[in-house]
Amino acid sequence: MRGPSTGLQSPWLLLSLLALSVSLSLGCHPRNVEFIRVTADSVALTHIRVIDGTGTRAKDDQTIIIQSGRIRNIGNSSAISITGIAQVMELQGYTALPGLVGMHDHLFYAVPPGDQFREMLPSFPQLYLAAGVTSVRTAGALDIRAERRMKERIEAGKDIGPHLYLTTPYVDPDPGSPENPGGYAKAVEQLISGGIDSVKVYTHARTSELAAVIQVAHRSGVRVTGHLCVIGFTQAALMGIDNLEHGLIVDSEFYSKPQPGACPDWWNTANELTRMDVHGPEIQRLIGTLVEHHVAVTSTLPVFESLSGTRVPLLDDRVINLLAPELRFVYTAQKDTVSGRPDTVWGPMLKKEMEFEREFVRAGGLLVAGVDPTGWGGVIAGYGDQHEVELLVESGFTPEQAIQVATHNGAVLLGHADQVGTLSNGKEADIAVVRGNPASSIGDIRQTEIVFKDGVGYDSAAILRSLAGKIGRH
Repeated sequence: MRGPSTGLQSPWLLLSLLALSVSLSLGCHPRNVEFIRVTADSVALTHIRVIDGTGTRAKDDQTIIIQSGRIRNIGNSSAISITGIAQVMELQGYTALPGLVGMHDHLFYAVPPGDQFREMLPSFPQLYLAAGVTSVRTAGALDIRAERRMKERIEAGKDIGPHLYLTTPYVDPDPGSPENPGGYAKAVEQLISGGIDSVKVYTHARTSELAAVIQVAHRSGVRVTGHLCVIGFTQAALMGIDNLEHGLIVDSEFYSKPQPGACPDWWNTANELTRMDVHGPEIQRLIGTLVEHHVAVTSTLPVFESLSGTRVPLLDDRVINLLAPELRFVYTAQKDTVSGRPDTVWGPMLKKEMEFEREFVRAGGLLVAGVDPTGWGGVIAGYGDQHEVELLVESGFTPEQAIQVATHNGAVLLGHADQVGTLSNGKEADIAVVRGNPASSIGDIRQTEIVFKDGVGYDSAAILRSLAGKIGRH
């Protein structure tokens, strides 16, 4: 989705946002005790259904033993002893799934006047956590210093939020400017040295700049992702990019009237894509190239759904009540405007994107998931991640497969699948406990009640009560 108009258009501006690395106080329990429901060092979640994040069928009547922040044991309730466990929770009728791993989850949001992007700190990290998102890749920073401070506060236990994996500000040259691969390479190198987990390349980057950024990032073991436009997906894959954001819906390589070095109008490219066949040779060749070169794709279906006049999402009361009153008014007006437009491109393109993602996975591709709370404000942190899983099911994935995309697959791309992303012995106790059964009714994924992060159980309802009327202000 289109990022903030204040995207970084100079490598020297990029460098100016660097902050000095500081030592972090790790492993502290948060001081926000009013949000914590479970603090015992050893906890048993008994008689609970488990969707483990591997894509296999849900298992009923399971018990999970959490000890010292990790899963000590998991399996059939009849086979697991709970003797000596400090806190036993009877959870029949509930489901445990891995904490969601949001791979395109910004910490900023579009707010009035003029839909200006503003960092939502600390509210968005809290909102992600309340919705069961325990790991977040920011996929492009607006204010890297503020986001780094937020990460430090969470890791020091001064604020609550998910594990944050920070991404650079947008590497986005000014259109028509001279190419400057050396400048961007130096800027990215400096950011990486300050503690950055991934690099985000944006729409106006040229081949020389992308190549330079990939080289310097890979030299440091850092992955590069891109929401590209001047460069098509096939070319980016051949150049060694690790991840492509949004999917087919933003790929410009099939546009019939390209201009060298220029980013074509997105509506025009999408309009042409709606008439292409995902099973045809051109798109199948693209999919083959992405899979062959191990390029992951990030699914961000909710933000594109919000552009469709016939599908514009209606935020339910629990979400509406979180918005600041002035933002609530703007949301309603924007929703009515989008709903009144002819839906000739975005509705059909959403269906095409769903089909592309299904084919990409079928071919062996790594699909990850995020929400991208940008656009006109029709998607919200956390709840958008839950809706992403619902839309993956609509795309043709089973609920268990959709949850795998939103958990395990993201952990794989982050390089932390040995610690998070699935529920198994020895993994970090990052677990979302939801009322109901998402395996039979995926909408139950919205009914998050307890979210364990590093073994500490947070009360979703308490967090949401504290955010009522505040989203859009900080």
